Amino acid sequence: PAFSAGRAALSGPAVEKAVESGIRAKLQAALEPLHLEVINDSHLHAVPRGSETHFRVVVASQRFEGLSLIHRHRLVNDLLQEELAGPVHSLSIQAKTPQQ
Repeated sequence: PAFSAGRAALSGPAVEKAVESGIRAKLQAALEPLHLEVINDSHLHAVPRGSETHFRVVVASQRFEGLSLIHRHRLVNDLLQEELAGPVHSLSIQAKTPQQ
């Protein structure tokens, strides 16, 4: 029973997974965001439990100043091209300037 409780704790939302961690690290390093949320929405889709296939990113960065919305999205997509070519099936992006 103690093992089961420990295992459940390890599989909970407090434990960040590899793909989510990679997305967060890449965006942090490249964009130096004032605000960053990486949300795994995979549980809302018909995928196995614990999947990392559908993500939502909310990011505010000075790097977006002067860029159109489409260019902001392209920048984020370019940074995450490895993930998008592999495990990530869907990525929703909210890319804002700090003033937004």
